[in-house]
Amino acid sequence: MSLSPLKQFVLAAVLWLPACFFLWFVLGGAVIWPATALADLLLPALLPQAIDDLLLLGTTLEVQTRLLTEVGAGRVGALVLEVRPLIYAWCLPLFAGLVLATPLGGRDRLRQLAIGLPVLWLVTAWGCCFDALKLLAFDAGPLGRAAIEQAGFSLDAVALGYQFGYLILPAVTPIVLWVLMNRLFLEELVGWQREPNPASGGLNDVDAGTRPAGRE
Repeated sequence: MSLSPLKQFVLAAVLWLPACFFLWFVLGGAVIWPATALADLLLPALLPQAIDDLLLLGTTLEVQTRLLTEVGAGRVGALVLEVRPLIYAWCLPLFAGLVLATPLGGRDRLRQLAIGLPVLWLVTAWGCCFDALKLLAFDAGPLGRAAIEQAGFSLDAVALGYQFGYLILPAVTPIVLWVLMNRLFLEELVGWQREPNPASGGLNDVDAGTRPAGRE
């Protein structure tokens, strides 16, 4: 018995999504590297007096600051912030799994991945940057808060950007990208009908084929 397109897609998604999340976890450092490289360009430019360098250690992004803090026994050291990019990068395997589960040709599948993944790396970079800003503004004490204000950021804007990058962008962006790229497939799945066509008397293609015959 042949399966409907919807059942085929659901079955393929059940197989592809766990596989993509497994690879995302195992290859985490390589997967998030483009996003962290972008954050390494943005953060020092936004806060040149506070951010010194960014270093990716496994799946942890260390943000090395110029802010000095007491480390005990009268010693002073530079404050280091830790950001977890995987918290924001789960949108990557979600999008990849949906694309791989969609019945597409090899070229179309590669095209969708080539468009979608860079956008999602931007989403991950957004999350990393605002995570670091949030740590400076709310967890690094008066020095961190002063650095944020000196750079021209308000505390409310930092909090809003962090929440947006943590709660909304990773969840919504991959779904929106997949829907926009696969509208024809979605129409096939849910049976959407076309808009009424004025040239055919206001009937869509489905209605035109089932119009009852009028009396003579």
